[in-house]
Parts: sequence; C-alpha cells; structure tokens
Amino acid sequence: MRCGQARASVVAMAAAAALAGAGPAAAAVSAHGSVQQVYAVGLARGTRATLVNAAGRVVAFARADSLGGVVLRGVAPGRGYRLIARAAGARRAARSGPLTVLADRPAPPSTRIYDQRLPAGGYGYLRTRDGTLLAIDVRLPGPASAGPYPTLMEYSGYGYADPAGPQSGIAPIANLLGFAVVDVNMRGTGCSGGSFDYFEPLQSLDGYDAIETIARQPWVLGHRVGMLGISYGGISQLFVAATDPPHLAAIAPLSVIDSTATTLYPGGLLNTGFAVPWALARMHDALPASPHGGQAWAWQRIRHGDRICAANQVLHGEAPNLLAQIRANRYYVPSVADPLAPITFVARIHVPVFLACQWEDEQTGGHCADLAQHFTGTRDAYFTFTNGTHIDSLDPLTFDRWYDFLKLYVAHRAPRIPAGVAAFAPAVFAATMGIGNVTLPADPIQSEPSYPAALAAFRRAGRVRVLFDNGAGSPAPGAPYPGFVASFSRFPAPGTRARAWYLNADGQLSDRPAAHPGADRFSWDPRARPATSFTGPDDGAAGGLWTASPPYRWAQSPPGTAASYLTAPLTADTVVIGGGAVTVWVRSSAPTVDLQATISEVRPDGRETFVQDGWVRASERALAPQSTPLEPALSLLRSQVAPLPRGRFTPVTIPLYFEGHVYRRGSRIRLTISAPGGDQPVWAFADTLPRGRARVWIAASSRLRSRLLLPVVPGVRVPTPLPPCPGLRGEPCRAYIPYRDLAGRL
Repeated sequence: MRCGQARASVVAMAAAAALAGAGPAAAAVSAHGSVQQVYAVGLARGTRATLVNAAGRVVAFARADSLGGVVLRGVAPGRGYRLIARAAGARRAARSGPLTVLADRPAPPSTRIYDQRLPAGGYGYLRTRDGTLLAIDVRLPGPASAGPYPTLMEYSGYGYADPAGPQSGIAPIANLLGFAVVDVNMRGTGCSGGSFDYFEPLQSLDGYDAIETIARQPWVLGHRVGMLGISYGGISQLFVAATDPPHLAAIAPLSVIDSTATTLYPGGLLNTGFAVPWALARMHDALPASPHGGQAWAWQRIRHGDRICAANQVLHGEAPNLLAQIRANRYYVPSVADPLAPITFVARIHVPVFLACQWEDEQTGGHCADLAQHFTGTRDAYFTFTNGTHIDSLDPLTFDRWYDFLKLYVAHRAPRIPAGVAAFAPAVFAATMGIGNVTLPADPIQSEPSYPAALAAFRRAGRVRVLFDNGAGSPAPGAPYPGFVASFSRFPAPGTRARAWYLNADGQLSDRPAAHPGADRFSWDPRARPATSFTGPDDGAAGGLWTASPPYRWAQSPPGTAASYLTAPLTADTVVIGGGAVTVWVRSSAPTVDLQATISEVRPDGRETFVQDGWVRASERALAPQSTPLEPALSLLRSQVAPLPRGRFTPVTIPLYFEGHVYRRGSRIRLTISAPGGDQPVWAFADTLPRGRARVWIAASSRLRSRLLLPVVPGVRVPTPLPPCPGLRGEPCRAYIPYRDLAGRL
C-alpha cells in the first residue's frame, strides 16, 4: 500500500468513528474541552476552526490538518467556549455546543471516570478525563483468578502498549517477580488518542487518571498502584507522582534526568549527539501511524482492523514541532523551563521513592543525583548512584534493592526473589548487557523473617548508597559489580567540603594560587576533537557500550589544542561525591568560546582513567543568584548573556557533572580544558562557537585565581586497591601521555 493510500485509509476509518455529518456544511462540530486545550475531529482539511469564549470573543484559531483534526493549546480554563468551523467554500459555519476547558489541577471534575473496567490481561483502552483513549496492555504474572496482584504502571511515549511486548520497557522483569504491570502509551503515540507534546501538564494528568483507574480494578492488590520504568519510563514517574494521585503507592525511577536543560543544553551547548536525535525520534513516533511514520505496531493494529487505534490517529498530526521548541527555548524562560525540570517539583512527591542513576550515563547524563536533596516531601526516599552506563541502574546490587523496595512499598510483603528468577538472571544480563555469568548476590534484606523486620532492615541500610568502582567487584573486569559500597544518611554526604586546587602556568594544580603570574595558550579547534569516544552500538550487542569491555576511542587532545594541569601525587585516598566546578580566567580571540573541562585520574601505574566532564559557553558564564560554587546554574536568562571582553581576562565557571570516584593515594588528578567533544559516548556538540578556530588564554596568578573545586567527602573507608584499567564501567582508560610540553605557554 502506498503512503497516500495508507493515509487515506486512516482518514476514512477515523471519519467513521467521528460524529456523522461533521462536514463543511454540518450544523455541529465534534469538539471537546480538555486541560487548557480544545480539540476537534471530523473536519474537512483546511477548515478554519475559531474558538470563542462565553462573551463571543475570539481567543484562538487554527486550521484543520489533513486528517481533519485540530488542537488549540494554551486556552484559559472556563465554561461556555464554542468552536466555530468554516470550511473553504461553505455557505455557513458549523458550531459546537458549549465547551468547558479544565484547569491543570490534579483532581478531575468527577471521579466517576475511574469506574471503567480494564481488561484482566491483554490489550485495551483507558479513557482519561477529556475523553481521550489511551492504549494499554495489561500484563499479569498469572491468571486473573489467582490475583489480586501487586500492580505497577509503566508509562511513556515508546511503544509500551504493543501487545508483542513493551518497547524499551522492563515490564517482563516485573512480571517474573510476581507483579502485574499495566503498560500505557502516552497520548498522541502508538494507538493512543490525542496529540503528543513533551511533558505538557495534560500528559501528567493522564498518568494521574491511569493510576486512579487501574487502582479500582479487582485484580489490583490493595487497590494501590506503583510505578516502574527506566529512562523515559523513569522520568515520566516524576511528573505523574508530582500530581499526587491518591492511590499511588510508590515510584521507582531509573536512569533519569534532573532537568531537561542539563541533557539538552549542558552548559548552554546544544547536545546534538543524543538529545536532538531523541527529540526527532519522538516526533516520528508521534506521527499518524502509516508505513512511513508513527509507531509500526500501531500501523499493524490498524491494518488488522483496530478501528479505535485508527480513529485515535486523527489528532496525532497536531503534535508541536519539538525541534522548533528546542531552538526557541535555548535560554532560560521560567514558565517554559521549570515545568520540564523535575528538580523544581519533586518536593511535591509524597509517596516512597527509589531512584537509581549513573554518573556517566551516556543518554540522560550525569546530573540525576542533584535530585536527591530536593525530595523533601517524603520520608522514604532512597537513592543508589554508581559509575556506569544507561543500563547500570539494573546492575545486580541495584536490582536487589529495587526489588526489595517494590515488594516492601507496593506489595507490602517481605521480599523473596523466586528461585526461578534468580536462576534466570544470568540469561537476562547476558541478553541486555552481553555479559555472561552475572548472578544476583545474596541480599540480607531477603533473609529477614517478616515484613516488619525486612522493612526495618531496608531503612537501616541508608537513604543514599554509592557503588564505587563498578566493574571492579569480580575477577572479570567490567562485570557489573562494584568494588565497594558506601552508605550515607543524606545527599550531599555529611561532611562534604569543597576542596580547591589552583591552576599554575607550569601545568600544575596546587593547593595555593600561583606565586608568579602566567597564562597558558591553546588553539581552540573543534575539528581536532572526535565527536564521541565510542562508535559502536549503544547497547549490549557484541562490541556494544554496555558490555564488559567496550572498545572506547578516548583520544588525547592533539598538541596545542588543550590546556592540561596535574596535581602532585595524592598522599591519601581522596573520595569525591557530587558536582564540581572549574573557574578559569579566560581571554579569547573570539567573542565567545565553548569550553569543555575533563577530570581524570592519572594512576601510579602510568594509566589514565576518565572520570567526568563539564561544559560552558563563555558568553553564558554568568551565574544565577541561587548558584553555589559546586552547583552553578546550567541555563541562563537571555539578558545574562554577554560576549567576552576584548583583550581582557574574565572569569568563566565550567560546571562539572556529578561523579562518585576514589582518587587513590599516589594518583594525580588531571584537569584538561579544550574544545567540546571526544570524551563521552553518544553525547556530541555539532553547533559549537565560534564557527572557526580561536586562540584561548587561561590566566593563573595570585590575583586571577583559576581553580578546580571538587566535593571531597572525608572519612570514607576505601577497602579495595586500585581497580583494573580498563575495567570500570562507563570510565574509559588509556595510557597517560604528559601534555605539559605540548601546550604553548606564555
């Protein structure tokens, strides 16, 4: 079937599901009020849809797309709206009945909507407060008659509701552990109705409605629902939980972000390696299903006669252009940025939380840990942080604690991993990570004799766990086991202090500012840096990033294209947990320059281990008033942007993303400043400034105090030796090459 024929069939099937007679000269319009929106279906292509309020004033208008749908966003809540539709050439307009536009308050006008029945296993649809039908797939761990089951919801814009299995979901794992899972496709994706927009308020309220509806099903244990999910399915939990559904039991987000900005615009630089392609993929998935767009599983359901799925495509074409939104919002606009930044609203989450993230996550990035100190609305918030890749939030030790949490706070039962699941674990890890012989470790929580004892033991284990040297905890380097674990009562860890090392023009990082003024000069040239440090598959396939020994290509900066600084050998193990910052006094031949700071450990054995990066656009160097040296703002108001002063040194702060690393006694800490790129898999920066080459000077003196700040945590016992290199997950390793003699020095 050709594309035009495919779209025509969708239109025909959708029209059959819309109101009869809703054509250019019809007397009525199939329009509906929603949350700060009005939508209509069944219109002729190009029909002008005009929304008027109760007083008859025009408040919005748009034209119907090729499928006859239209969505008007940003409508003030109220009653008495009407939609007037006039098709080209029509002698008279069609009018809707009175419409009510809802506010974005969580509680719906009536809870009767939650009395709907969902399938007790298998595919179906769930109706939300504005009448939109969301595609769902109910996955029970056994027959419904054997329930009720502790129940979880998984929610994202991926193909979660695909009956063949959730795309990028982890519901099958939860099923093996005895949980029922309801996989829900967000509005405007797959077979769900409505139009998609990236985490708009209505999307969160859909999650609220889904939780409340699921909780009323007879196969749900205790009529309370938890949430699970990794990445997109983890981030969505933060948004839904902030709406405070009454029957939400707990959430367990894995591998998430703290803010859209820290992944999309790290330090003000557009992340063209991951964030932009991810947005483009979401735009593709939100298209009406056809052989050439939308989600393939939805097109298959339409082809096989799913008329609801077909009718639900009508508004998919009304999804906003995410790429245009990205370009229009590169600077901080509170009304746009704050609702998309979980760090601004996780304090409103009142249910128990288990959150796990990785410092070197190649997709969502290493800023998730910043959320921990902001979960002030719940006494039961638990965090696990580790070095590693996107998949490492499911490492064996983290998996055990994730399972314990779900059993304790959703099922309200003592955790006991079924023997069959433990035996099956090596096959699961081999399939996901490409690593054999990975087993689940013994878990003391699961040996407790009762639910109260297990709950007490879980709480005693500490709110914050940091897994150090992930990849060094077994005889096979790179396997997902940590070298050791440290627990803390809060984050940042008690006793954390900012330790400063000062840049010297002789290439040293010292405890005191430089006694003699000087400056390092390097040639800023993004063409000298590779786009990423890894070119293989971003998964557990052979040679993939998630495997035990991914083939990193972590290249040294070519001579003269970076400035490099090194501490003296450390006299004691130095434990760093959290975000850091590099403040450098910069002069540039260009009005602005994008800078990357790289922190690494130069080991006594002549090897060098990557630890973390940070970025900044020098014209966006201003810090917001609420910033601290270890937590500077990562997005700025347009009014704060200013070029570098010509011919003068000016301070520029480069925020470092979070790390949890032990710099061993005898090692040296290395700071490298260069053009962006080359250190992180997947993340890349194709739109750097300036467009050509530039000369950059970094000053160091007792007056111009360029320095590195790291959050050092004293008193942490380090029971293990220097880990293998390579071997740490997410942290490539290479032979150390002294750079001191390569940079041009003044």
